[in-house]
Amino acid sequence: MAESATFTWEGTDKSGRKTKGEISSLNPALAKAELRKQGIVAKKVKKKTEGFSLGGGKPITPGDIALFTRQMSTMMRAGVPLVQAFEIVSEGVDKPKLAALIREVRGDVAGGNSFAQSIRKHPLYFDELFCNLVDAGEQSGSLETMLDRVATYKEKTESLKAKVKKAMTYPISVLLVAVIVSGILLIKVVPQFESVFAGFGAELPAFTQMVIRLSEFTQAWWWAIIMGGMALFLIFRTAHRRSKGMRDALDRFALKAPVAGDIIEKSAIARFARTLSTTFAAGVPLVDALSSVAGATGNSVYVNAVNKVREDVSTGQQLNFSMRTAGVFPNMIVQMVAIGEESGALDDMLDKSANYYEEQVDNAVDNLTALMEPMIMSVLGVLVGGLIIAMYLPIFQLGSVVGGDH
Repeated sequence: MAESATFTWEGTDKSGRKTKGEISSLNPALAKAELRKQGIVAKKVKKKTEGFSLGGGKPITPGDIALFTRQMSTMMRAGVPLVQAFEIVSEGVDKPKLAALIREVRGDVAGGNSFAQSIRKHPLYFDELFCNLVDAGEQSGSLETMLDRVATYKEKTESLKAKVKKAMTYPISVLLVAVIVSGILLIKVVPQFESVFAGFGAELPAFTQMVIRLSEFTQAWWWAIIMGGMALFLIFRTAHRRSKGMRDALDRFALKAPVAGDIIEKSAIARFARTLSTTFAAGVPLVDALSSVAGATGNSVYVNAVNKVREDVSTGQQLNFSMRTAGVFPNMIVQMVAIGEESGALDDMLDKSANYYEEQVDNAVDNLTALMEPMIMSVLGVLVGGLIIAMYLPIFQLGSVVGGDH
């Protein structure tokens, strides 16, 4: 079966005004026919080049997909037909790439495919869990309700990711600035002082001598330091991508890291509860739901634990018992799951647990930021202040010698 492509067109609308845009179709003739149905007389229709589409604007982020899902849910709740909802949403989108993606999905749906089949063609933007939930919504005839659940799920998980990212990037970025400032001082400022000290004739303090030697080394080998740092980063990134053992070891270490480990653990549990609540509420059987949940936790320790829980549940064990034996889930969520299983409201209890742990992550990030600020200021003070003191020590000594002579 031929695949649809994106075509750019120019023409006139019903009022005779010049207009242009993009359309997803199998060929130019069908594109013109589609435009005629919309009351547009197309003068020029040509296939959009790949290079143009790749360079055209910002990339599509998971946040964009969450917004698209929320808008589709709102349109369908308002009674707008699916194909028309795609058109309305694509016209209101600022990003050209996202608009092109929506139009492509719309073209597939208009061509007779289901919503789930159409988005499965774009695994880069719509993961297996997203496609399965949309499929479940279409099968049960409650697509608008399912889209609302998926939108809430995507919004909550993206918000959680942003909080964890904020907790990690703030200290790293400040320390990076401190290293750059120290490097500039060593390469540009210290040599100026060194030329002044050369005329003193007296022996310099040990601390000042150490900083001068460090400055000389940095001036001679700054390019090697930068290249070495970049090489180490690339080696680490490649090893991380290719070695599962390394990823697992880093994930285990991340959970044990002081302060940050607590945030990573709580965010993994929040994602587990949120994903399982959404899939189970969608009518997906528990064993199948757990298969989707494992990858969503974002940490290999929890991926392995969820896979073990899935195996236990498939043999007939209760979910809360399996979670307890896995040994990585806090007692609170195990108790909530037990209550949910007893009362037949598992999805509701998981939703409450997800809200609780998301709030815990939020508070922990705020506390970490407040705690980090004085620590970072201290590190900056020691790094930059230490260099300044090293440079002024000989001047202070000279001052005391001159004062002593008088």
